[in-house]
Amino acid sequence: MSKPEFVYVTYVETTAEQLWHALTSSDFTERYWFGYRITSDWKVGSPYHFSKDGSRAVQGEVLVADPPKKLAYSWDVVKEGVEREQVSRVTFDIEPRGRVVKLTVTHDDLGPKTLRDISSGWPMVIASLKSFLETGRELPAELPSSGAKEASNA
Repeated sequence: MSKPEFVYVTYVETTAEQLWHALTSSDFTERYWFGYRITSDWKVGSPYHFSKDGSRAVQGEVLVADPPKKLAYSWDVVKEGVEREQVSRVTFDIEPRGRVVKLTVTHDDLGPKTLRDISSGWPMVIASLKSFLETGRELPAELPSSGAKEASNA
C-alpha cells in the first residue's frame, strides 16, 4: 500500500531562478515562511534544516538539487512538542511558462498526522511565497484564523 501524498500547484509571476532562490535562501524563507529559516549548501546528500528562534523544527537531507528546475528533500519534523512520524519527502518542480512559473509541490510518504498538518500548512506557505515574489510582501504571520499556527507545522 502506498503512503498518502499531497500535491499543490500554483503559478507565480516570477522567473525560475528567482523562485529557486526564494526556496533555498535563509533570508527569503524567513520572510515568507512565518519566521522559519532554511539552511543548507544545497548539494545532494547534504543536510538541511528549518529553524526559528534558534530551535530546529524540520530537518533532513537534500535528495535532488537541479537549479532552477527541481528541488527535493526529506522531511523529518523535530520540533519540540510535536509527535514524530516517519520521514517523508518534499519535491518542488519549477517549470517556466512564459512570464510565469508553474510550481508543483509534492509531499509524499506521509503519515496521518503529517498529512493533516501539511494539508493546511503548505497552502499558507506557498500563498505567502507567491505574494512575496509578486508584490514584495509576505502574508502576515497573524491571520484571522489559526492558519499561521498551521503553517508553522508545515
